[in-house]
Amino acid sequence: MNETHIDPARQEKAREYARIRRRLFVAELGIAAALTLAWLFSGASAALGRQIAALTANEWLAVALYMLAFGVVYGVIDLPLTYYSGFVLPQRYGLSTQTLGAFIADGIKGMAVGGVIGLAVIEVIYALLRAAPDTWWIWTAGFMLLFSVALANLAPVLILPLFYKLTPVDDADLARRLTALAARAQARVQGVYTINFSSKTTAANAALMGLGNTRRIVLGDTLYGQFSADEIETILAHELGHHVHRDIPLGIALETVSTLAGLYLAHLGLLAGAQTFGFHGISDVAAFPVFAAVMGAFGFVTMPLTNGFSRWREERADQYALEATGKPDAFIGAMTRLANQNLAEVDPEPWVEWLLYSHPAISKRVARGEAYQKTVARSQ
Repeated sequence: MNETHIDPARQEKAREYARIRRRLFVAELGIAAALTLAWLFSGASAALGRQIAALTANEWLAVALYMLAFGVVYGVIDLPLTYYSGFVLPQRYGLSTQTLGAFIADGIKGMAVGGVIGLAVIEVIYALLRAAPDTWWIWTAGFMLLFSVALANLAPVLILPLFYKLTPVDDADLARRLTALAARAQARVQGVYTINFSSKTTAANAALMGLGNTRRIVLGDTLYGQFSADEIETILAHELGHHVHRDIPLGIALETVSTLAGLYLAHLGLLAGAQTFGFHGISDVAAFPVFAAVMGAFGFVTMPLTNGFSRWREERADQYALEATGKPDAFIGAMTRLANQNLAEVDPEPWVEWLLYSHPAISKRVARGEAYQKTVARSQ
């Protein structure tokens, strides 16, 4: 396969894969919405709340017991879809290298980590609901801001090693090049590492992970072993473009504003739900399906705006990568290789990109590289 050109056979597979993934996305949304509304309108949530209240008067324990029951029911119902989308489909299209045992082990670890973090967040939200029923949504948005920053700082050293192994890059010349590129962008990094993506996938990627003293350059071994040094440099330069343009703090700020708006709507929903369904106020844990439904609907409605903003920032990062490296050929080669290797649909339908894509379509990214290539040629 000539990696400097989009492979037609891989693109046919990519289109098939993308269509199936979209159907699974719709099915996932449908299951979540149907189950949440069923909990609410069937009276099951209110009944569970009464049973828990009869067991304990401890409000923290009551929240934990409710979330355990809610999560187990959802997990069991969603399990076939999770298995198909996470294991069967990637295996069918050659994107997964995991055994079934490894997939199950990762799933158990993911549920454990996600459950602990998720429960901690929910407990804080309900504590704020009880303590400040009129203004909890403001305090919760502030808490979520602090939590997001802390998680971004700690995830590379506490969570990522549970699933992947990071090792320092053994190519000293490449490490120097990437570190120098980061220095020019005034990004302080703690080193250049490879991550064993190949233990789970054939897809390639790279990232600038962490914040402050945990920030590091991370190259997937599926990228490190197969892409040229120039191509890797342009991919990292894209990530550094986000640093230069301050996309991380800007993204966190906008996410906080969006979260604040969603939480205010959830506040209104909880007030209405308490009256309609007879809950004991907005802090009644049995009203959780109302909270989940409002936040889920808000997230779906605002998704095109969120993705549109993200695509704009990604376009700016691509332009930075081209200008910082001056290597449009390598940039185009990297985008092409990523499309072929990751089964990325190069030219999706406009509505699909508008609704679902957080990055510009590969065809647009390649076109940006070609436009810069012509600009460089004219200047010589």
